[in-house]
Amino acid sequence: MSNATSIRLGDLINLKRGYDLPENKRRPGSYPVISSAGVTGYHDEYMAEGQGVVTGRYGTLGEMYYVEGKYWPHNTALYITSFKGNDPKYIYYLLSCLGRIQTSDKSAVPGVNRNEMHEKCVPAISDKNQQQKIAAVLSALDAKIDCNKRINAELEAMAKALYDCWFVQFDFPDANGKPYKSSGGKMVYNATLKREIPMGWEVSNLSDLVDLIKGNVSPSDVAENTPYVGLEHIGRKKITLSDWGTSDSAASDKTVFKRNDILFGKIRPYFHKVTVAPFDGITSTDTIIMRPKKVDFLGLALETVFADEFVEAATQSSTGSKMPRADWSVLRHYKIPVPDTDLLNSFNSVFEKALEKIYLSETENKKLIELRDWLLPLLMNGQVTVA
Repeated sequence: MSNATSIRLGDLINLKRGYDLPENKRRPGSYPVISSAGVTGYHDEYMAEGQGVVTGRYGTLGEMYYVEGKYWPHNTALYITSFKGNDPKYIYYLLSCLGRIQTSDKSAVPGVNRNEMHEKCVPAISDKNQQQKIAAVLSALDAKIDCNKRINAELEAMAKALYDCWFVQFDFPDANGKPYKSSGGKMVYNATLKREIPMGWEVSNLSDLVDLIKGNVSPSDVAENTPYVGLEHIGRKKITLSDWGTSDSAASDKTVFKRNDILFGKIRPYFHKVTVAPFDGITSTDTIIMRPKKVDFLGLALETVFADEFVEAATQSSTGSKMPRADWSVLRHYKIPVPDTDLLNSFNSVFEKALEKIYLSETENKKLIELRDWLLPLLMNGQVTVA
């Protein structure tokens, strides 16, 4: 066992409130501005440098942000000015493990009082060599998680770029392997779309490519630990599904979805919440579930639904003032230019390979995050040691 003992937080670190910097006062620069929500912009000046840890100042001691180099800690956050000889990365993980700590700041918005925080007693390991070993193990897990995220972001960007090239700019490979439109491919005016499209292409409704999946089930009627995807799990302007729960966390009726179904958040559609299911599961009834009618429709349908133009159409179709919801009866008629089967098959073949890699990476990340979060308190309490 390592020598984890109860130590006053103020004996480990010194916290300080960040500095005010309204958006209209920021100038183009390379130094990140770190607020309670993480990096929220950049500026041409900095107020701190070196290894740093920043956390939100309002409400509770929230998510931790680790930074190296020069940065501007925002006044909505607290940052560490001194690690007092402790390993900064270890301190980052230690604070991440403390959970939601609220103090009795008497301001209009209750927040984290740094003086009270300094008086908190926390379990900590004083041996810096052991601190560094613990930080190295957890950092290795985080590095792999971050690597997978960056790979997935690249794969998403590549798939979108290919879609834009083939289905927006119409520069798909022609019979000679040259970009169709740029090489003088025949374009014809389409009265429905009010623009030119390649000769031989058809215009279809979204409902010609996908089926709407309906039918509610109670979470108690599905198998234990069935994956559950709520609107809170679907990222904004990000197709990759990075997080999900289980049927145990789903209280009200849900809808069953299948692998490769497209999930579109219909509440406040301008939030741009779209993902594709990497597994079978259940989702919120506030999600529009679209199932491609054919395998080759998946890539085109998903990128169409993810496009800003579709999200704008969904927003325009919304009904309700406080909680506007997209209207499928309108969206089902959304017009899409569709090529011949061979071109569609070629696009989807590339798209599916990228999607499969994304699925594997996100499943791996889910397991790595669970392992990291399981190890974190054990390492901090000294219940597990690193040789």
